[in-house]
Amino acid sequence: MITRPHIEEAARRIAPHIRHTPVLQLPVQALGTPCDVVLKLEQMQVSGSFKARGAFNALLQSRAGEAGVIAASGGNHGAAVAHAAGALGIRAEIYVPAISAPSKVARIREAGAVVVQGGATYAEAFAASEARRAETGAVSVHAYDQEEVLAGQGTVGREFEADSPGLTHLLVAVGGGGLIGGISAWFAGTAMRVVAVEPEGCPTLHDALRAGGPVDAPVGGLAADSLGARRVGSLMYPIARDVIRDAVLVPDAAIREAQQRLWTACRAVAEPGGATALAALLSGAWVPPEGARVGVLVCGGNCDPGSVVG
Repeated sequence: MITRPHIEEAARRIAPHIRHTPVLQLPVQALGTPCDVVLKLEQMQVSGSFKARGAFNALLQSRAGEAGVIAASGGNHGAAVAHAAGALGIRAEIYVPAISAPSKVARIREAGAVVVQGGATYAEAFAASEARRAETGAVSVHAYDQEEVLAGQGTVGREFEADSPGLTHLLVAVGGGGLIGGISAWFAGTAMRVVAVEPEGCPTLHDALRAGGPVDAPVGGLAADSLGARRVGSLMYPIARDVIRDAVLVPDAAIREAQQRLWTACRAVAEPGGATALAALLSGAWVPPEGARVGVLVCGGNCDPGSVVG
């Protein structure tokens, strides 16, 4: 089980390699939200998303040999592992599915990793990466179901709490659950209410909570390249189940609107997955209770800026 001490250790370990990303306090009129909101701009993180935190925490504790490290990713985790491996002088091989955005695949290659297309979906890419790992002996860095990765992602919650004390609710997008699992571990036992937000096309945690455990869910829609895990991780589920107070779904149209609002109001470029949490607030999929002080995590920005700005 990941606890606050694990996350504190991770924060100290990765501090030389990541950015302490800024928060932006916005009044109601700035974005058209039903309440004031505090954004954490994690799309400004090295490699373009929060994933760098977990990647560095895992690699700094690994004993990667000549075969290096291997990972499967829709794009952001691969970019993070490639960046971290390059910074630490480790060979990286990344398996991506066909749904990965070309801009994300390009970013992985630019970081110096070997890129292999391994199927149509993340699940197929992961299976291909595991077969390759068995052949080479490379160290695997899982996108969301690994203790070191969860602890690294939990440092987002630690920073948010330090920079914006007094928040009552925190909206977090969910894919495989590494981010919300780590954040939930940080806030376990506190008054913070963590709200899970997923696209309607990728209801992974929503379906797991309804079923009482991780189950296979559909994968599709605008944010599938970053939030399109087939099922949530087994490590994060018991943590999130006990901390998450609400789990809501948002349509693709709301995600696109959130991307555009972030650009017009803040000049912040967010990929669809990065704007998903805000979409819940803008669309009314989640309604803040009276007196709520709301934080929203903008978790990634690895996209073609023209797709948002244009």
